[in-house]
Amino acid sequence: MSRLVFSVHQINEYVRSLLNRDPILQEVWVRGEISNLKIHTSGHVYFTLKDENGRIRCVLFRQNTRNLQFLPADGLKVLVKGQISLYCRDGQYQIYVMEMERDGIGDLYEAFEALKRRLKEEGLFDPAHKKAIPSFPKKIAVITSPIGAAVRDIIKVVHRRCPCVDILVVPVLVQGPAAPQQIEAAIDYVNTRSDIDTIILGRGGGSLEELWAFNEEIVARAIWRSRIPIISAVGHETDFTIADFVADLRAPTPSAAGELAVPMLEHIDKMLSILNRRMTEAMGNILNNKRQRVEYIRRSYVFKYPERMMQQRRQLLDQIHTRLCTSYAGLIEGKRQLLSKMAISLDALSPLAVLGRGYALVTHKPSQKVVTSIELLKEGHEIRVYLRDGSADCKVQKIKKENWLNEST
Repeated sequence: MSRLVFSVHQINEYVRSLLNRDPILQEVWVRGEISNLKIHTSGHVYFTLKDENGRIRCVLFRQNTRNLQFLPADGLKVLVKGQISLYCRDGQYQIYVMEMERDGIGDLYEAFEALKRRLKEEGLFDPAHKKAIPSFPKKIAVITSPIGAAVRDIIKVVHRRCPCVDILVVPVLVQGPAAPQQIEAAIDYVNTRSDIDTIILGRGGGSLEELWAFNEEIVARAIWRSRIPIISAVGHETDFTIADFVADLRAPTPSAAGELAVPMLEHIDKMLSILNRRMTEAMGNILNNKRQRVEYIRRSYVFKYPERMMQQRRQLLDQIHTRLCTSYAGLIEGKRQLLSKMAISLDALSPLAVLGRGYALVTHKPSQKVVTSIELLKEGHEIRVYLRDGSADCKVQKIKKENWLNEST
């Protein structure tokens, strides 16, 4: 009995022809959530449409993207209209999308936005908290899957740019239920070491679900409390995770993270050469300026004719001395005249001058207190009378009270 044998291509073509003849599948509307979105350089958009029970691959060609009213993204719920057919090369059926409409926000995307808003309000995205990435690290830690392409890309870039930098790979799961706890533990572990300058946290690209470990709150808070600066390098350039917003620096790809983490050794050599040349030129300019200054001073009048300068200074000193002596003599004469006037005034007020005019000064003999009133005397008191040329001790024999002031007036 002969057997009918088909090639894989023939089977795929046959199944495709069956699907293409089904009128229902030629123009069908399908509801689902976008996942694993990729925009090719050609402009074609590839993604997966999923719900809680299944998923189907979709392709939106560039000519059909012109009518879109929004930008497709992972997590969006959409309605797509298209033809269901088989892609023969891969043997998978897919929807060739002609139109797409929004149908709400997906559950994961909604959870992502809610956590993002809450952490932002708490200040976990605050630029003031972000630490500077060291310019010249000695050792960096890479937290990622040990078997993925990301770790190979990072190591390759770091060794190419700066071979003297050591790398510590901390292996973790980067997707799945256990991934968030492993990532948190890895960050905490690296922070217990004193030899790490920078942390690179990353993985390769993937769908929103595959990157979800980096959207977990425990990972975000581990990044926040890290004392070591962290560069987030999760997915492709178009992928954004919570870890990207909390990290001190976001790299669009793991390879870019390696470039941001270490300097280019060749650039350092060039910079050192430039700085050395600038320093040499600057020192040469300074020395030339100093030489010119010394030469200018050497040829100046002071150094060329020092004796003339000394003569001028001596002449000036003599003039100052003459003015000082003149001023001092005038000052002394003024003080002498003032003293003479004050002596005359003082002499006029002196008690001795009063006595010279015929008046006398009377005091009690024992106490030497001045007697200014007849009320202070009694008969028998011994008194001393001071005159212009001497004094006399007397004894009061009789007291007579008279008002000389009233009589004179």
